[in-house]
Amino acid sequence: MAKTKKAVPQRAAASLEIEQLSPEQARDELTRLAKEIAHHDKLYYQKDAPEIADADYDLLRRRNEAIEKRFPELKRADSPSGRVGAAPSAGFAKITHRLPMLSLDNAFSDEDFEDFCRSIRNFLRRDFESNPEQPLALVAEPKIDGLSLAIRYEKGALVQGATRGDGTVGEDVTANVRTIETLPQRLKGDFPEVIEVRGEAYLSRSAFARLNERRAQQGEALFANPRNAAAGSLRQLDPEITRARPLAFFAYAAGEMSAPLGKTHWDFLQHLKGWGFAVNPLSRLCRDEQEAIAHYHRILEQRPALDYEIDGVVYKIDRHDWQERLGFVARAPRWAIARKFPAEQARTRLANIEIQVGRTGALTPVAILEPVQVGGVTVTRATLHNEDEIQRKDVRVGDMVVLQRAGDVIPQILGPVPELRPKGAKPYQFPETCPVCQSLAVREPGEVVRRCTGGLICAAQAVERLRHFVSRDAFDIEGLGERHISAFFADGLVKAPADLFHLERHRTVLLTREGWGEQSLANLFRAIAARRKMPLDRFIYALGIRQVGQATAKLLARHYHTLEQFVAQMEAAADRDSEAWHDLDNISQIGESVATDLTAFFAEKHNRAVVADLARDVEILPVEAAAAVSGSKVAGKTVVFTGELGTMTRREAKARAEALGAKVAESVSRKSDYVVVGSDAGSKATKAKELGLTVLSEDDWLDLIGTRP
Repeated sequence: MAKTKKAVPQRAAASLEIEQLSPEQARDELTRLAKEIAHHDKLYYQKDAPEIADADYDLLRRRNEAIEKRFPELKRADSPSGRVGAAPSAGFAKITHRLPMLSLDNAFSDEDFEDFCRSIRNFLRRDFESNPEQPLALVAEPKIDGLSLAIRYEKGALVQGATRGDGTVGEDVTANVRTIETLPQRLKGDFPEVIEVRGEAYLSRSAFARLNERRAQQGEALFANPRNAAAGSLRQLDPEITRARPLAFFAYAAGEMSAPLGKTHWDFLQHLKGWGFAVNPLSRLCRDEQEAIAHYHRILEQRPALDYEIDGVVYKIDRHDWQERLGFVARAPRWAIARKFPAEQARTRLANIEIQVGRTGALTPVAILEPVQVGGVTVTRATLHNEDEIQRKDVRVGDMVVLQRAGDVIPQILGPVPELRPKGAKPYQFPETCPVCQSLAVREPGEVVRRCTGGLICAAQAVERLRHFVSRDAFDIEGLGERHISAFFADGLVKAPADLFHLERHRTVLLTREGWGEQSLANLFRAIAARRKMPLDRFIYALGIRQVGQATAKLLARHYHTLEQFVAQMEAAADRDSEAWHDLDNISQIGESVATDLTAFFAEKHNRAVVADLARDVEILPVEAAAAVSGSKVAGKTVVFTGELGTMTRREAKARAEALGAKVAESVSRKSDYVVVGSDAGSKATKAKELGLTVLSEDDWLDLIGTRP
């Protein structure tokens, strides 16, 4: 998939190299990155209006994943590494993908790609130990800068077309995809009863030039780049508008299939050609890593001459059985990676530095730039991360600065051009008070972030928390955007989340406000009423607890099942010697840092009052016990692996257990259902026996799950 996004605010703790970050600094940086990436995902996937280049966006994700790798216990529930895209826009019917449409991890150098290959060999270590000379065959395909689509065929006929959306739910664009001439309406030859073909819709460079020439003649706004034009064309409610724009389609993957196809991905691509699909002619089967690297550099050389935009090369493990065993991690498959092209740079003037105050009080400097084109995208804002970053680069208002979009993502300021610095430009002084409430802004020892100490008296923090509460992945109250929240807060109508559910009592006052009439208010009140029932995981996420994103909220909801149990255990966990604390700390992917923030939140009286007030107005739906996954006997069970396994690596064993619905824990406790013991198991096996837990050998485990590698 191609992403072209733009530069934007909201960076808080990024001046230090990752190895220099303290746990607190890393936590703040992950918070900033989660918010910034979500912002760009919404612009890119919902609005087709990216603010940053793909390369800059990739840098954000790359930094996020590198910090998570160094501090796995700090991984947020709403981590971008566990999320694909953004929710579909409102103009089309929604389609739930039968198999998620995942994104790809990125490599930015030959060394990154070699690391990816090493990780594959380590994961499948047993195979390579038995056959050291075995090659790692990969398929290399150009990464098209277009819009990802899933096209469903039944009995050979095209029946449905959908966008990626957030990876789980996309938009029904069936009528529009039928207008793509290179997309077969009926398949040729032998084909499965049901198959979903995935690929990229794009607009060629020549077609893009003709389209913009026609728009200029008609006095219409020009498209910024072919990707935006393709996305905008597919999202036309009138298919005839789409038909007038010559979209094309390259197929490269499968979703749901009623029958398996071939033993390798290369075989599958040949099937696609036989059915009538266009497969990129630059795709190659590479026998090993070195051949794959050489092909990347050949494609990079050919890039300027191609009639379509590409922003890298996608590598996929060729063998389907290995793909199945490697499986997926968070938002991406383990068996594929996108090698991105180098960054683009430009110069522009730094007009000002603004300070934004976030939900947690973090003061984030944002560069306001004179508009400049970088890789086909107009950039007006960029992050400056924090005060250390500003000082390290000595960036001053008025400077000519160098911007970089690495692989077409979020613009990053590399530094000033000293010889073009205007006379009298002074070093930037970071404020020591909050620009919103004038409270003291404090930077704790060891932290990179300066925070407003105003707490709930700070309007910026209060408004940001309310915005988070009504956001798409939280209560998702339609029609209640950032502008409305700010206005309601300023008018004193909404000071806390529970006030939203009593907003109707202010109906007379609201009718006097610009933009609100009988119908719009009726729609708003209806949308609020529709949120009086809320799943526990979304409720927890909506509270805006530090480090508790969507993934962590889901973990907590599955673990505690009900709001009453969750709140009671969080309050009890304030005592670090309590069973509640140890239970919280032992939840897989939670860790001490997240547990500390959770208990700190519930230690505050006003936070407990917010939860209690909401519980009176909203029915919090409990989480049912985990259902079996395709007949899995271990769904919902807690499993601990210890010792060296013989038939697979421990990493592969954990991945397989999670795919079957099990919860994998790192330590043994009374709540462990199974402890799988390999050779040299050590203290975990001893503790399991002392606690009388079910201890399984590797063979016992494989028999239980009914599969062998």
